[in-house]
Amino acid sequence: MTKTLEKALPPVNAAFSSQRKKQTVQKITRHWQYYLLVALPLLYVLIFKYLPMFGVLIAFKEYNVVQGILNSPWAGFKYFEQLFQAPFFWQYLRNTLEISLYGLLVNFPLPIILALALNEIRNGLFKKSVQMVTYAPYFISTVVIVSILIVNLSPNVGLVSNIFRALGMEPVDFLGKSELFKTIYVFSDAWQYTGYSAIIYIAALSGVNQELYEAAKVDGATRWQKIINIDIPSLVPIIVILLILNLGNTMSVGFEKIYLMQNPLNQNTSEVISTYVYKVGLLGANFSFSAAIGLFNSAVNFVLLIFVNFISRKITSNSLW
Repeated sequence: MTKTLEKALPPVNAAFSSQRKKQTVQKITRHWQYYLLVALPLLYVLIFKYLPMFGVLIAFKEYNVVQGILNSPWAGFKYFEQLFQAPFFWQYLRNTLEISLYGLLVNFPLPIILALALNEIRNGLFKKSVQMVTYAPYFISTVVIVSILIVNLSPNVGLVSNIFRALGMEPVDFLGKSELFKTIYVFSDAWQYTGYSAIIYIAALSGVNQELYEAAKVDGATRWQKIINIDIPSLVPIIVILLILNLGNTMSVGFEKIYLMQNPLNQNTSEVISTYVYKVGLLGANFSFSAAIGLFNSAVNFVLLIFVNFISRKITSNSLW
């Protein structure tokens, strides 16, 4: 009897598998528009994110443009050794970490505070006006933002310098002082991105069950108590996820803005790994060395992402995976 069942099972399994395949094809054919929409971003990720990973080999080779990646001779860990032995490397690494962590400390809580404040505003016109004013800087290009900073902080014709003169004070060359570079960079980012970054928190607050607010009102809770006991707990999962993603990008400080704000006077604090990769790799044509720096940068980000996600899952039970 058992042998008879075993002989009968393979055709049944084959028929079941064939039926599932047929159903899958029918679903794809019926909803081909949705699959087409998914295919476009998927192709983008594959072409521009995964295929370029092949270029990582350059970091381990004596890369020559004429010979190509595959035919260039192997160099092993030569360029990584040069990187860690270089005296400037630790300075640039420290600058990168300081700017990134300073920015995280200042710019991460600001969108949360703005979202909580906007959620408490009942005047619709005022609320929309504040949203428009805070969102607008996000849509200004980085080049224009830096131009605004350079003009307004200029010691000769800048608005800030004119205010200092009107108050009887000496004008200050803000972008010429290396100790002020990180602060200018971080707070200009706060002005540009706080409003836009608050959107996701505002959306989360709009989904909070209104019965919780009604129950809190019946219990006589103040606004602060509502924020602490209802709003903030509702935002915790999103806060944790975004914090993990931000910490996973610790080494990826914005290249364009820093490069545009650099000058010989502030370079000792403004030179970060991303700007150095550009100067060494493209301007200096030392592709293997710059690829080694970039790979180290990505590896640190990857390790940080895994580590922070693990800690978050253990402490808060919220994580990316």
